[in-house]
Amino acid sequence: QVSLVESGGGLVQPGGSLRLSCAASGRISNIYYMGWYRQAPGKQRELVASITSGGTVTYVDSVRFAISRDNAKNTLYLQMNNLKPEDTAVYYCNAKGFNSYWGQGTQVTVSS
Repeated sequence: QVSLVESGGGLVQPGGSLRLSCAASGRISNIYYMGWYRQAPGKQRELVASITSGGTVTYVDSVRFAISRDNAKNTLYLQMNNLKPEDTAVYYCNAKGFNSYWGQGTQVTVSS
């Protein structure tokens, strides 16, 4: 079993920045993929950024978002810059190993 705990969400003005964190614990040695997804009200959950154990990175917006990981801390990060109101959503951390695991989500609200 893998446990994922997100943090770092909050209210930010347009143009601001946030860094989300996802702390992983449990049987993480089999994890080969981690990603950030988001779900806005009334919309489907969508991929924001992902990284594989081999270092392959995928972004929906590589200009404003940056995914990184600290293997020593078993933590995944998402740096989000120049945030827009349309980035408002619940952001979820996902990990794939023998199974797919999700965190509880952290709310990001971009509003003036």
